[in-house]
Amino acid sequence: MKWLIMVGAVLAVAVAAVVIIGALLPKRHVVSRGTLIHQSPEAVFALISGPPTWRPSVKSVAELPARNGHVCWSEEDKRGQKVTYERVELEPPRTMITRIADPDLPFGGTWKYDVEEVEGGSRVTITEDGEVYNPLFRFVSKFIMGHSATIDGYLKELGNKFGEEIKPEA
Repeated sequence: MKWLIMVGAVLAVAVAAVVIIGALLPKRHVVSRGTLIHQSPEAVFALISGPPTWRPSVKSVAELPARNGHVCWSEEDKRGQKVTYERVELEPPRTMITRIADPDLPFGGTWKYDVEEVEGGSRVTITEDGEVYNPLFRFVSKFIMGHSATIDGYLKELGNKFGEEIKPEA
C-alpha cells in the first residue's frame, strides 16, 4: 500500500511539473521549415492551394461557406480530429496564408506557404505562427512533438505526392 501511495505521489508531482513548465512557456511560437521539390512553382502551388485530398494524413475534407470573402473548409485527420481552416491570402503561384478558424481548439494560428523558383525546381517554405493555449499541450508541443512536426509531415507528404523523398530543413 505504501508503494502505491509513493507511485501516486511521484506521478502527481510529475504531472504538476509538466503543467507548471507548460504554463511558463510562451503561448506563441514561430517556426519555418522548407524543402526543395523538383517541380515548377505552378505545379506545386496548384497542388497545395487546392483541396488537401492528396494528403494521406487527411481522412476527409468538407467545403464550408465563405467567411469575410475567404475560402473555408474543414479537415478530419486519421485520428478523427476536425479542424476548420480559412484561406486569408492567395497570390499564385508564390504565396498562400491559411488560418485555423475554430476558436474552440486548444491551439490556433496561421501557416504561410511560400513557393520560390530555384534551380532544379521550387523551394517550398512553410512558416507557422502558432499559439498553444493549454499549458499541458504547450509542453507536449515544445518538448515531445516539436513545433515543426506538423510542417515536417506536410512537406514529406508533398514530396511523396511528387514521387520525391525530401528532408525538411530549417
